[in-house]
Amino acid sequence: MATTLIVDGANVVGSVPDGWWRDRAGAARRLHERLLVGDTSYDAIVLVLEGQAKGGVKAGRDAHVTTVHAPKDGDATIREQARLAGESGRRVVVVTADRALAANVSPAQVLSPSWLLDHI
Repeated sequence: MATTLIVDGANVVGSVPDGWWRDRAGAARRLHERLLVGDTSYDAIVLVLEGQAKGGVKAGRDAHVTTVHAPKDGDATIREQARLAGESGRRVVVVTADRALAANVSPAQVLSPSWLLDHI
């Protein structure tokens, strides 16, 4: 079964205290670049960006990574992306440490930002 990995960009970037808050767009771009070259077993990766981070990566598809710009809050967009992927018959995995979001993407599997960063 094909699997889609949906990445909560703000949550993943925010999990590493490396000064990302001074350059949110740059931090989003670095995460996107790591997702492009990372060796993952996922058929598709969806990176959801919000706020100033959207300035770092254009919305759209780049190889196996699709970047989606959240019109408002990232959580609603992540839930929508998970729903769409699930409706298309794909297995869905969401990367976030946000407990409220994790509880609302069922039946998707939820993995932590540290798991993702260890794998890309």
